[in-house]
Amino acid sequence: MCLRPLDDIRALIQAAKQQDLETGQLSRIIQRRADQLHVAIQLPQHQAEAALHDFVVRYVEHVPAFIGAIDALTREAGINDRVAPLLNIACDYFLSPPDLVSGRSHLVALLDEAYLAHRLLEEVNDRFIGYCGIPLAPMDTTRANVIAHELIGEPFANELDQAVLFSAELLLNEYPFEGESFNHYIAQHRDRGWSEELRRWPCLAANLDIGLRLSS
Repeated sequence: MCLRPLDDIRALIQAAKQQDLETGQLSRIIQRRADQLHVAIQLPQHQAEAALHDFVVRYVEHVPAFIGAIDALTREAGINDRVAPLLNIACDYFLSPPDLVSGRSHLVALLDEAYLAHRLLEEVNDRFIGYCGIPLAPMDTTRANVIAHELIGEPFANELDQAVLFSAELLLNEYPFEGESFNHYIAQHRDRGWSEELRRWPCLAANLDIGLRLSS
């Protein structure tokens, strides 16, 4: 994939952050949503709204970081031709968002678009695990995506999930995980794991003040 779209996405995010500093729209929405989040989401006792605001900004900013990391990883492995269409769709969620999120503005819209991108990467990664027994990339965005789902709110977040499932199905039908390069990639990481890649992998979960209790 061409890396220019990543620069365009970063510029879009920076402009949205600046706009939000002037309007405070994200903070107002967080104030309305903070008391309605699922009990499994554990906010810090102090400055809960600030923690949610920080989460949204980091969640959005990590999309181009994850796309760039997966692009580099799969290029090195010689499987980028099969993965690039996935990354292009994740970019398009920002640069040419679907009608589902059109007309929404600022960081609030970018949260929706980031959720689409993160969920698509998560869905394809999960399916890769199902097919091959290892992940496509060493990422775990489950906690972050659950928090984002709650912030977006239902039923709209469920509609975004359905859009992701539809895109993932189309992608994997057209670009299946197969071929000599994929087989080598799978065998290599089954043998040595992900220690080398994890040293340079962008971490969304580090220092995240928001917890997730998935069982009672």
